Amino acid sequence: MNSFMDRPCIRATEDFAHAGYPDCEALLIIEVEGAPAEIDAQLARIKAIAMAHNPVEFRESQSEDESRKIWLGRKAAFGAMGNINDYMCLDGTIPVTALPFVLRRIAELSAEYGLDVANVFHAGDGNMHPLILYDANKPGDLALCEAFGAEILKLCVEVGGCLTGEHGVGIEKRDLMSVQFSDADMEAQLRVKDVFDPAWLLNPAKVFPLHVTAGRRAA
Repeated sequence: MNSFMDRPCIRATEDFAHAGYPDCEALLIIEVEGAPAEIDAQLARIKAIAMAHNPVEFRESQSEDESRKIWLGRKAAFGAMGNINDYMCLDGTIPVTALPFVLRRIAELSAEYGLDVANVFHAGDGNMHPLILYDANKPGDLALCEAFGAEILKLCVEVGGCLTGEHGVGIEKRDLMSVQFSDADMEAQLRVKDVFDPAWLLNPAKVFPLHVTAGRRAA
């Protein structure tokens, strides 16, 4: 299990949870499991890779309490960010090899839209959680945030990923389905829904773009 946090998220979580994180641009938390020999081998390999990149700090937990403290900040990340700002959380998923490019592009989009982003995600499977910061009381800021979020999700698809890793589609990403799926793909999905929900009673206005489902009813 592993997790990534960038500087904005590190600062917020440190102020909130006091996990003892170093002052750095980003950190990666990695947890291994297995038999003692397996754990030792994994840790040795992880340390060798990390030290080759000259990290600000390499910290290896020596106890369960220390491990708990390391994870404390990560588990408090969303609450910590919510404590200081309104935000919208995304969950686009990308190939892990695309992480450097996508993070750079998100930073560029952040500058273009004028909204800050804190990145926290599951680094091992590429399931990203950019937290776009905005002011819910400022007219137009939510719409700007949503437009920014749509660009990030489109970026995820462009690099070979998908719109969602664990949060689902719902209404928020409904109109982006055509970015990832062709008309034929969506028609196949609609036919499956027709079988299990012939009267379209279950969340009829979610997942699929409205223009695709307009007037749809199974015979």
